[in-house]
Amino acid sequence: MTSISLPRTDQFAETPSRNNYDAVVVGSGPNGLSAAITLAEVGWRVLVMEARQTPGGGLRTAELTEPGFHHDICASIMAFAPVSPFFRHLEGKLSLDWVRPAVPCAHPLDDGRAGLLHDSLEETARQLSSDGERFRRLMQSFAQHSEAIYQQVLGPLRPPQSHPLALARFGWYAIRSAQSLANRFQTSEARGLIAGIAAHSGLPLTAPTTSAVALLLGLSGLKGGWPVVKGGAQQLTRALCEHLQSLGGEVVINSPVRSLQDLPASRAVLFDLVPRTVIDIARGTLPDRYLRRLEKFRHGPGVWKVDWALSDPIPWQNESCRKAGTVHVGGSFEELAAGEQSVWDGTSPHAPFVLLTQPSVCDDTRAPDGQHTAWGYCRVPAGNTIDMTERIEAQIERFAPGFRDCIRARHVTTPSDFESYNANYVQGDIAAGVMDWRQAFARPVVSPCPYATPHPRLYLCSASTPPGPGIHGMGGYHAAKVVLKRISLERIALPYVRE
Repeated sequence: MTSISLPRTDQFAETPSRNNYDAVVVGSGPNGLSAAITLAEVGWRVLVMEARQTPGGGLRTAELTEPGFHHDICASIMAFAPVSPFFRHLEGKLSLDWVRPAVPCAHPLDDGRAGLLHDSLEETARQLSSDGERFRRLMQSFAQHSEAIYQQVLGPLRPPQSHPLALARFGWYAIRSAQSLANRFQTSEARGLIAGIAAHSGLPLTAPTTSAVALLLGLSGLKGGWPVVKGGAQQLTRALCEHLQSLGGEVVINSPVRSLQDLPASRAVLFDLVPRTVIDIARGTLPDRYLRRLEKFRHGPGVWKVDWALSDPIPWQNESCRKAGTVHVGGSFEELAAGEQSVWDGTSPHAPFVLLTQPSVCDDTRAPDGQHTAWGYCRVPAGNTIDMTERIEAQIERFAPGFRDCIRARHVTTPSDFESYNANYVQGDIAAGVMDWRQAFARPVVSPCPYATPHPRLYLCSASTPPGPGIHGMGGYHAAKVVLKRISLERIALPYVRE
């Protein structure tokens, strides 16, 4: 196990260019950058402060194994980006290339069959054989009203703005468990496909609202194909930073914020941070009663991740899995559900569910000619110290005999490594907090405006706010809209101040 070494960049300064700004954003993850861009687009003077030597948060790429093999440290597959209103607003404004795998998602089974999610409802239904018509009927109306659905769910709770009947139908299914959704189907392919997609939630598959994750991610695959960014996730960070700079915004690196005194004067501060870090920074400024509410915010299981430099593509038994950007490795619905439940019971599973990405199947910039990269992670109880590497590789070998023979090098990231790399990943929780039904309604606290704090200058914009984890930028976008509504530059209510 080795620490994560980030590439050095000379693109950004280490000190701000001025003493005051309209807004300072602490943290340069996708939500921090989306907040900064949203404010800069209306002429605000914006500064983003990043503690590490490279901006990006969950959007970073590094040569973790061998030279020439480019690995995404956290996010690789941008499932929500094609349906995110924020990223759709930026279409044509970012200098990067999206690449879509031939198959967005695959779920291999022991007999060589696989459940496949295609970027077409008809093709997905066709390959699900006897369950195809059931799947088509379930998803058809959601696909027809996908824009309204994503406008509704990628933000704070609010009354439907349009298509209330379609949204009510979606809500009827979304509140259920993945187990309930899977029980509508009979084939192992359909049930396995639902299990793997729902398991992105990090929750037991019997938990309420895990059906929503399966439906939302499944729908995004049908509509957008689960793309990757050519060259790695860091290229999305680069493009966002360049766009911000073109609007007059600034990004500084190697600038950790430990207290409000570390910030230049501003009218607003937005934290792309988990609640416990906000507590450390703003204690003494935010009311104790609010801090106690933030302290109740819960974090979930950690993840154990392995990156591989591969001499050859992974030799999946099912040919279609060799074309998939994402492969869900865990066998039947029942096996996968048992493994995920054991994590919540405090036990590291012997046959874990492995969420695997292989971006080099569609992006040849990730590795030297003819070679490949992939990563896979499994969830583990918070504080886990059991080495899961062999268990992860055994699961992949089960569905891809000969996989181990393809490994040139590996890099292991433990839960504690993740937290050292990014303080938002508490004990390896890369979702920035449990996304169960309670914290879907209270993220991070119960409030009609979860982005605002009791202090008129301080705001929250991380994945610990609605709509939660994922590369969509909507937490930052909504937080910035709240700031714009509450602090008008035409009628200045707050001076440039430092606490």
